[in-house]
Amino acid sequence: MSETDALRALMEADRWIDRVGSQKTHLPEIAELAALESELRGLLKDLHEAETGLAPVKSDYENVARESLRLKGRANDLDATLATSTAHVRELTALQNELTHVRDLLSASEDRELELLLDLEPREGVIESIKRRAQPGVARRSELIDVIAQLQATLDEELVSLRLDRADRHAALPAALRARYDVAMTRAGTSGAAQVVEGRCDGCRLALAPLDYDRFKSQALDTFMDCPECGRLLLP
Repeated sequence: MSETDALRALMEADRWIDRVGSQKTHLPEIAELAALESELRGLLKDLHEAETGLAPVKSDYENVARESLRLKGRANDLDATLATSTAHVRELTALQNELTHVRDLLSASEDRELELLLDLEPREGVIESIKRRAQPGVARRSELIDVIAQLQATLDEELVSLRLDRADRHAALPAALRARYDVAMTRAGTSGAAQVVEGRCDGCRLALAPLDYDRFKSQALDTFMDCPECGRLLLP
């Protein structure tokens, strides 16, 4: 194998490793997960706001309901006492007056209980609606996390194989050329070599100046000039 072919083989190996590594972080499922999590965060914010608005209304309703229950119990006790009492007229009158007062309080409490209930039900409906809207997204999020983990594990296995192959191709280069390649790759990233296509370095995508292009075309076989822009070793 010529040095040109060996250098091209290493360049292609490094480009494949870069593609697979990029694919691992640019899976469509990752983009879908990010969009879904943004949507779920919005729903969570709406849920917290709805629950914050519900809490004082619910607390008031429960307090009023307990008071209505207490007053109802007191009214029943007074009714029972009056029905069986043999007390004097003054005591009976006091009991009757208390019963009337308790019933007035109970009526006002039940009116307030109904008012709060009418306020409470739509608020609870909003919360249930938000939870229903979130349920499919939560399930899909779990699916996406599993799919992404599986895909990335597969890509990791592929990267292991590619890197082993790359090590063999790297070792096949003469030491001096390998050192030049490594320096160029450290500086440019992705790979340490690039092809010249229609007068352009396909690593940095920039066109060679006419004098540089003429120098590139006049190179002897298995000699390599550096791209004046990115420093990669240029291949025909």
